[in-house]
Amino acid sequence: MQKMILVDYSKCSGCRYCETACSARHEGVCNPYRSRIKVMRSDMEGFVAPMLCQQCIDAPCARVCPVGALSRDNNGLGLVRLDYDLCIGCKMCMVACPFGAMKFDERKMRVIKCDFCDGDPACVKACSTDALLFVDATEADAQKRSEIAEDYSEVEKRFA
Repeated sequence: MQKMILVDYSKCSGCRYCETACSARHEGVCNPYRSRIKVMRSDMEGFVAPMLCQQCIDAPCARVCPVGALSRDNNGLGLVRLDYDLCIGCKMCMVACPFGAMKFDERKMRVIKCDFCDGDPACVKACSTDALLFVDATEADAQKRSEIAEDYSEVEKRFA
């Protein structure tokens, strides 16, 4: 069963606990700059948005990797995995990622990306507003379709 982290942007408070939990889990330090998730903030626009690897089906990061360091695993989660032993740090994956989810750890001089904490995402556990949920991908698809249908229904009512 393929899983995904579903983001409800309307619930994100911008607390950045997800970033802290991620960096603590992966790097052993509470440092949001070393996190695999990034809370994007625009005070001018008045929004916050957690950004993380979407584990794309046609992963652009994997397509551009010249050494094959990125590939989809077959363990059921459907993750795009990064093999640190193969990675040469060229950052091509960072350029190719449409979500800006690939990051470069300046201390370790390597690219880092979300790996869903091997099925137990620390960011989801740390999110006190339930803006992040770890769900079955088909459940998320059904939920998004329902939301779109509701939005469409509201638009129809306005113009009826």
